[in-house]
Amino acid sequence: MCDYIFEAIASSPQQRISYADYMNLALYDKTHGYYMKERTKIGRSGDFFTSIYVSDVFGKLFAFLFIRLVKTGQVPPRICELGGGDGKFARAVLEEWKDRSFHTYDMLTYSIIETSPYQRAKQRETLGDFSGKVVQYTSIDEFRQQQKQFSGIVFSNEFFDALPVHVVTSEQGMLYELFVTVRHGRLLEEKRPLENEDIVCYLRERNISLADGQRLEIPLAMKAFILENATLFEQSVMFTVDYGYTDEEWKQMPRQQGSLRGYYQHQLLSNPLAYPGEMDITAHIQWDALRLYGEKAGWEWVNTIRQDRFLLASGMLDYLVAHHDPNPFSEQSRRNRAIRSLITDEGMSASFQVMIQQKNVQIAWENIWIEPDFL
Repeated sequence: MCDYIFEAIASSPQQRISYADYMNLALYDKTHGYYMKERTKIGRSGDFFTSIYVSDVFGKLFAFLFIRLVKTGQVPPRICELGGGDGKFARAVLEEWKDRSFHTYDMLTYSIIETSPYQRAKQRETLGDFSGKVVQYTSIDEFRQQQKQFSGIVFSNEFFDALPVHVVTSEQGMLYELFVTVRHGRLLEEKRPLENEDIVCYLRERNISLADGQRLEIPLAMKAFILENATLFEQSVMFTVDYGYTDEEWKQMPRQQGSLRGYYQHQLLSNPLAYPGEMDITAHIQWDALRLYGEKAGWEWVNTIRQDRFLLASGMLDYLVAHHDPNPFSEQSRRNRAIRSLITDEGMSASFQVMIQQKNVQIAWENIWIEPDFL
């Protein structure tokens, strides 16, 4: 099942690979990587849910917000979605945009950057008649080569949490990097004194010091993604939907063991080495890092808002349907339940945040929100 990872470890000079290299192989290997395989990953028959699977209103609400931003005249009607999954978000946005603002919809272009051939095929299937409105790219490099520069709206939902991370720990004042190795036919961790200068630089410029026994993921891939694409994005607004913590939250005791984990058949697994190539592997993102490197790349931070409050401020309650249908399985009843599940304290939105950043634009955000009192 994971012979290709064993072979990569065996061929490495020290018989070990970093967690970042392990995640690259387990998730993105062209043949065996989890995201690259032809299998369902999202929804009941997959391994995890995303907000758009709870209700298409999630995408419709963002469409309404995107339209309001375009009508300010600050950004053109262009969307770049990082990831894209199976296209449900894009379809919901396009449907709503077409219904609400056909004259801007006619000018709208929608780009999806998606590495997985399987997911790109699913996107075309999901989009149906809207597929002609969407241009797919296999990588950010391909997008950059063809676009040169982009102005518009950048959106991602659970994109950064799936980028590879290194893992470090502190013991008795010494910093160590954790590697993946093989012993007796099993994948195991191996601890070595920290030597990676890129990690040392990250800790220094982020002013991070680990408590004794603390583990922490180091998102060098996220840092590189933001900085290396600094010149790509011109006049833009970026929405990042994900789960993560601030620097202060990372210091709290419940998070001292880091956040690297797996999702397998809707089960949360604390061991990221359990089913390589067969499960999703994620790490909570570091919001302060995304903000810092975003500023270095020219992005101005606007706000970081818990997802349920963001949805309420954006007008989610307007999508609740008043009806008297006693059938709990009717379309209106199901939609109302889904909407409530996205905005209640017990729903999945309580675990997600939305970071808004803008670049070379001056948006009057007080005029964008429908219900600013919810912020």
